[in-house]
Parts: sequence; structure tokens; C-alpha cells
Amino acid sequence: MNIHEYQAKQLFRHYEIPVPDGQPATTPEIAGEIAGALGGEGWVVKAQVHAGGRGKVGGVKLAKSLDEVIEFSRDMLGKRLVTLQTDSAGLPINSLLIEKIYPIKREHYLSVLVDRGSQRIIFIASAAGGMDIETVAHETPEKIISVQVHPAAGLQGYQCRKIAYALGLKGPQVKTLGKIMQGMYDLFLAKDASQIEINPLIETQSGDLLALDAKIAFDDNALAIHPDILAMKDPAQEDDKENEAQQFGLNYITLEGNIGCMVNGAGLAMATMDLVKLKGGLPANFLDVGGGTNVEKVCEAFKLILSDSQVKAVLVNIFGGIVKCDVIAEGILAAIKQVHVGVPVVVRLEGTNVEEGRALLSNTGLNLYAADDLAHAAEQVVALAGVAA
Repeated sequence: MNIHEYQAKQLFRHYEIPVPDGQPATTPEIAGEIAGALGGEGWVVKAQVHAGGRGKVGGVKLAKSLDEVIEFSRDMLGKRLVTLQTDSAGLPINSLLIEKIYPIKREHYLSVLVDRGSQRIIFIASAAGGMDIETVAHETPEKIISVQVHPAAGLQGYQCRKIAYALGLKGPQVKTLGKIMQGMYDLFLAKDASQIEINPLIETQSGDLLALDAKIAFDDNALAIHPDILAMKDPAQEDDKENEAQQFGLNYITLEGNIGCMVNGAGLAMATMDLVKLKGGLPANFLDVGGGTNVEKVCEAFKLILSDSQVKAVLVNIFGGIVKCDVIAEGILAAIKQVHVGVPVVVRLEGTNVEEGRALLSNTGLNLYAADDLAHAAEQVVALAGVAA
């Protein structure tokens, strides 16, 4: 789960990570009041969306007067921001972050995340802050430094100093960076984060270090024990279908094809989508209904798939393990009748009681096709989708 920048900075303050003075605003008038209260001679107006690259597309603007703060806020609020990290529809701007402008001497990059290879928490830093870290890693990898944290020892002072010296920090800045890294590490562990990123971590003209930007992603599997983090979730920044799917224990991701996919098991779902693409089709979604499939789940899955007007055919690929194939077939038939599915549906069953399940799906009088194997099923659904289109 992602949160907004202003929410991340609220957490930063709690863990003594220095951030610029600023407050969120939901109206142009409030934005102007916040800027006036902050004082100074300039402010930054930042669109709050769950995507990077905002500054490149007008989502971050520098205001030299209170009138400009209000004007920029009015231009942004209620609009949708399209960046390289969003789809063509973009994300809604329902709130802004108003902050004071600070004179910047240098920009650095600093993040902490889980390194799957070493199975440890790792800090990544670079003196090339303010840029896409992927670009830096590709073009100038020598500018990136990392340290792995042993789970038993925790973050060590020498590791903080190693990064500080690599960034060219001196004197009190070295100690400040140590406090920032310790705060990030403590926050990472306490709230079960999956990544914390500061880009840029700025050095002001006076030598202070500030987290000019802040991004935090949390492990969805741990949200149940962190109600304070779950309360920060902004459904408006996520796909409506994906939010609805979560309410029924379904894992759903919207794609751009015209073949709806309903599968039990994430690995099988990805293999199914790959085969559909191999046969010349385009999946409209990723949908994992889980191992304990039942009629209610199948009904909701069909509703989600068919809510996409681009879907011209549906491929159901179920492996009957925990739930037997004949039970699954009965559920599919009941769901198709209940939801009134109007597009052709290809069903491939495998596993326990597969013959009984296939028999139930034969000669139903519905727009339903039973396939013996996955390759055949993929070919069928691609052909049917092409005819319907």
C-alpha cells in the first residue's frame, strides 16, 4: 500500500527525520492560508498523487506570491495528473502539499528496502539525487552505494558514516545523516514498510539536511496489525475494480486487453495470461480467485470482469485441488446464470473429479465452451474474442 507524500512526512516527523515546513490543503483558500502562515518569500505547491515524475508534468509548481499559490492550487485540484508512472487516465488530485522553498546546495538520493537476494534490509544512496535512480544505475552505476543491515546487529554507525562520506557530507552533517538513517530503519521495522525513499534528500545553503520528498510503501500482508497505516489509504488513488475485488478476497489487476481471465492461483494466472498472449490475444485483467473457490467468489469475479466493456470473451482456468472440479463446475454454471454473462466463456478444468466437472459443462445450452487443455482453451478464447470484436 502506498500513501501520499504529506502522510509520509508526518511519519518522518514522528521518527525525527527532518522535513520542510508544510501542510496539506484541499482547497485553494486553505492553500493560501497555509502559505501565509508558513511565511517566507516563496512556496512549492505539490500535487498529492501516488505516482512519481510529478514535476515533469506540472504537478509541482513554485509560487512567488500568495496569489500564485491560490492560482496554482485552483489549477491542480479536481484535475487528473498523468505521469510516466500512471496510465493514460492519470490519477485524481484531491489534495496538495504546500511547503516553504529552501535554497538547495546539493541533492542526494536515499532509500531503504528489502533486498530479496540477500534477504536483508538494504540502504541505497547516491550523490545523484533528484534523478530517476534507475537511470543513474544504468548510466553511472559508480554513483550508487549500498549497505546491507544484519538483522541481529541492526543498523551500525560505521554504515551510516560510509554513506555520509560517499555523499560528500562533513562535520555535523554526518551525525544528522546517521539520525535520518536510524529513523528510516526504525520506521521501516515498526510499520512493516516494504520501501522508504527520499529523493531528493537536500543539503541547504546553510548545511542542513531535509527530506524534500518522501515515499513509503507498506506490506499489504501486515496492514491488519497497523490500523493507523491502513487509515491512510486513499481509495481514489487506486483502481475501483481492484478495491472492490479486495472486499471479496479476490486479487484483481486491470489490463488493456479484451479477454477476461479467471484463474485460481497467482502462478497459474500469470501462466494463463502468457499463453493467451502467445496465442495472439490480449488479457483484459489478472484475476486470482484463490484456492477456496465458491459460487459467491465466482459470481463476483464475473461481475468484475464484465464491468470492463472491452471484454469480448472470458477464459476460466481452474485447477481442482482443495475444491473438486465438479463443485467448481456447478459454481461456474450458477454464476453464469446469476450474472447473465453475455460473452462466450471458455472453461478449462483440471484436477480432482475433472471428468465429472467437464460433463456438467457440456451441453448446457449456454454460451459456454469446455476445453480439454490450456493451449486449446487459449486458442478458443482468442478466436471467440476476435469474432466478437
